[in-house]
Amino acid sequence: MKYGMTGKILRVDLSNQAHSVEEPDEKIYRTYFGGSCLACYYLLQERPAGIDPLGPENLLIFASSPLVGSGIPGANRFSVASISPLTGYYGEAEAGGWWSPELKRAGYDAILLEGKAEKPVYLWINDEEVQIRDATHIWGKVTGDTQEIIRNETGESRARVASIGPGGENMVRYACVVNNLRHTNGRSGMGAVMGSKNLKAIAVRGKQKISFKNNEALKKIIKWYADNFMDHPIERILHDGGTIGWDVTELDEAGILPTRNFRSGSFEDADKICGETFHNEYFVEADSCHGCPIRCKRVARSTGEHQVDPAYGGPEYETAAAFGSLCGISNLEAICKAHELCNRYTLDTISAGSSIAFAMECFENNLVSIQDTDGLELNFGNHEAMLRLIHKIAKREGIGDLLAEGTLRAAQKIGQGSEKFAMQAKGQEMAMHEPRGKGSLALAYALSSTGANHTEGPHDYLFQEGALGVSDLTELGLLEPTPAVYLGPEKARQFAPENCLK
Repeated sequence: MKYGMTGKILRVDLSNQAHSVEEPDEKIYRTYFGGSCLACYYLLQERPAGIDPLGPENLLIFASSPLVGSGIPGANRFSVASISPLTGYYGEAEAGGWWSPELKRAGYDAILLEGKAEKPVYLWINDEEVQIRDATHIWGKVTGDTQEIIRNETGESRARVASIGPGGENMVRYACVVNNLRHTNGRSGMGAVMGSKNLKAIAVRGKQKISFKNNEALKKIIKWYADNFMDHPIERILHDGGTIGWDVTELDEAGILPTRNFRSGSFEDADKICGETFHNEYFVEADSCHGCPIRCKRVARSTGEHQVDPAYGGPEYETAAAFGSLCGISNLEAICKAHELCNRYTLDTISAGSSIAFAMECFENNLVSIQDTDGLELNFGNHEAMLRLIHKIAKREGIGDLLAEGTLRAAQKIGQGSEKFAMQAKGQEMAMHEPRGKGSLALAYALSSTGANHTEGPHDYLFQEGALGVSDLTELGLLEPTPAVYLGPEKARQFAPENCLK
């Protein structure tokens, strides 16, 4: 590709400590474009079905897309993809931040990682120069320490570091990948795959210019967006309050805020974990991603009982609900601490919170005993037990070893009917959006190869009567609004190619 892409893909053989550069034909780029689509192409081409997700034969892919590095708001994201340890199928997770534009400026569109290093290593990419470095002295450290050590060793204080912590190293099946301590490839267990390969981190630094065909047009688009984005109500809300700023109260009022392991859709203490309370008590600043003026990332700090470190950002809506209403917990400081711990250890907050809520429901139904829980009273609302469980899961200690397998496998081991408390699809825990109130997510969870991934399907309460912007979508095929809970053919037609419904 002449514009938007470097035309180079880095392949790293960790088993043999070797690397090479591939330059795919332009038709590959034009057909599969980038991100998860390009990653899926390589996985389907190069890996047979049925491989062990945590075995050396699995392929781990970091992939950007053509607009990355352009400065267009929202075009800073990248995919990490592999065969998921949770589902056994294709898995992917996306993140924003600054890592992907840095990889592009370093000279590569994607990285393909295969095999397994004999001992822990990290990858250092500096303007196309590639080194596989020893990481035995970093293994076991949390992401903050890892980033600091790597930046010191490379002499690049602005190196962008995507790494795993103990959660990934111990192959917690829902371990994630964190870059710059605050941006997370959260779902599908990509951090566990990274850990299975003894790969601690990928650090990148690039100073090359990315070529785009019409830079003047790009500048006009960027300026227009900067001048007008606040005119859109949702983007204004995200700018002012982030995702935590409206989803908790909005979903609670609609009766679809997952509460006590999805037993109900309304939390009596929703006001204690909502965005207004967060901004009054723990908000420090709004953070951003490359080229984006919305600044939806919230940063938290507390000098109270739980000492919340702002270096790790702050909770999104998913985290507030997963460690809050889902676990029956109204202590917002503890929720902020849970977020920090997950970013330190590299645990997906959705699956971690869901696994703890699952354990709480099993405990309250006498399916696990106080002896099974290492002495923890796993009642809904016990925030101290929740925080202790995060440590145990990341380190695979005691009951944490069981919960590190995810709710499906944990339920299969516990038995006694506990499977009905495992809120998952295809092995992946449900996000904090109630599919009984969002029909399209029920369809997406059932049909998607990634299981319960809320980013795989539209949230259809936005497409019902009176929803913002629904009247402007006729050109995309949405001819009339449909209720969120409706699951008839008109709803399916909104989310499927036309020829699939003939």
